[in-house]
Amino acid sequence: MMSKKLVFAVYTTDPIWGMIITAQRFTLVQNVNQGVFMIQDIGRAVHNMQGPVLSVLLIALWPAVAANADSGFYVGGSVGTAATELDVEDVEFDEDDFAWKGFGGFNFDLAVVDLAVEGGYVNFGSPGANVSGLDIDIDLDALTGFGLVGIELGPIGVFAKAGLVSWDAEATIDGIGSNDDSGTDPAYGVGARFSIGSVELRAEYELFDIDVDGAESSDLSMLSAGLVWTF
Repeated sequence: MMSKKLVFAVYTTDPIWGMIITAQRFTLVQNVNQGVFMIQDIGRAVHNMQGPVLSVLLIALWPAVAANADSGFYVGGSVGTAATELDVEDVEFDEDDFAWKGFGGFNFDLAVVDLAVEGGYVNFGSPGANVSGLDIDIDLDALTGFGLVGIELGPIGVFAKAGLVSWDAEATIDGIGSNDDSGTDPAYGVGARFSIGSVELRAEYELFDIDVDGAESSDLSMLSAGLVWTF
């Protein structure tokens, strides 16, 4: 019996992704004596590559897709706890209270880092305490302006920010009266975020280096969590 063997490959190319999804190798055997042709499948070189290849491509492209989704104007809000610390003539005031803020800005999503400018309003609550027999309440709020720089690792990111806080405080001492103070001072912060499309979950810690008249030391900080929507 005489036979010829012809080995060839068949490739199917997806027109959308432009990649090979299936390859098949065959051996064609011609039986000269019987005039019978048999096609013997001797194995697939690539089997159903579409799913795995697409998955790998999506994973590889995910950071770029997520980054582009985060570019543009954004608005957000957060709630948390504000800590107010004052030391005036050896009288210490150190209290926490519920705080909230609203903010907005524009995010420049670059190849390596994210840059943003952000402004907002913060209400630090009305912490109160009895100090040396006196009931003291302090109302605090502020306008803020920050520059942010961040790094994204897929949907997860970290950032730092620095800027200015324009604050206003009113201290009320029961039975004596009240006193107002205000100023513009440096502010700093760090945070982390998790993005899901246009929605971002944000957690951050901010320090406001306020300078209160007559106080030997004064510190104001806020720990918060909130949501951000990018247009």
